[in-house]
Amino acid sequence: YWTAAWLLTMAIANFGPKFFWDSNDLMTIAAIGLNLLIGIGMIVANKDHLRSLDEMHQKIQLEAMGLTLGIGLVVGLAYSNLDIANIVSFDAEIAHVVILMSLTYLATLITLTRKMR
Repeated sequence: YWTAAWLLTMAIANFGPKFFWDSNDLMTIAAIGLNLLIGIGMIVANKDHLRSLDEMHQKIQLEAMGLTLGIGLVVGLAYSNLDIANIVSFDAEIAHVVILMSLTYLATLITLTRKMR
């Protein structure tokens, strides 16, 4: 539920200024603040969930998260450097790194879960 709430507030913070409140800075700041607070709640809920898992599932999650963080950081910074050096013809967007990290996490979870069976 926390993840869904965070996703909803992220959408509101991103699309609200354009579609709902016509670039009102106060409303935008409030939406981003709410998203940040819900995000903190999501982190705490995920931490509690991880603690409730058995050792094998904790290990799978830890490995998936560690690999995702490493790939996201290394590839994301290399991607940013390519943009800064004007080697790629488009702007490096954070959304591209988020997609990479999401796919890495999902693929690692599936692979490790199958491996541990």
